[in-house]
Amino acid sequence: MTAPTLSEVPAASAAGAPALRVLGLDLSITATGYALPDGQTATFKGPWKGDWRIVAIKEAVAGHADLVDLAVIEDLPTHAKAAGITGMVHGAVRAVLLEAGVPYVLITPATLKAFATGRGNADKTAMAVAALKRAGREFGDDNQCDAWWLRAAALDHYGQAEFDLPKAQRERLAKVAWPAREQVTQ
Repeated sequence: MTAPTLSEVPAASAAGAPALRVLGLDLSITATGYALPDGQTATFKGPWKGDWRIVAIKEAVAGHADLVDLAVIEDLPTHAKAAGITGMVHGAVRAVLLEAGVPYVLITPATLKAFATGRGNADKTAMAVAALKRAGREFGDDNQCDAWWLRAAALDHYGQAEFDLPKAQRERLAKVAWPAREQVTQ
């Protein structure tokens, strides 16, 4: 079993400050979307069955934890039926990040949707349309789109936004418990 390879990350932002290396993760037992520090996205799937998928996702994150300063994870939806198995994936990934010393942030689905679209109840299509409108980005699936928005939220919060958003949408990120910048840079 081979973990997916993460690409090289940018060395610095346009302002000359070190670029924040953010990994966006939309965790799922069947299709985990991820956004790499350089903005590339993909969906981690594999031939694994059952709980072996948890191990595969954990190993994929562990194998590349040294390439990121911060991971941003879409939080579990409240009262979701699938939260049990997805919760196990979250636990495995959070343990890997903790052991590697990589801080992580949880963003609720409603906060992420409001940041991306202005509406906390936006559907997957609205998220994709917002990415296309704001950044000219298209994705292979909604998992990649969510992971990309998670990465974008962190970059925006830490002053490295790659595109403009209305102030009201950006202010939605105030609900997130962000670590201090010093805690996420090496």
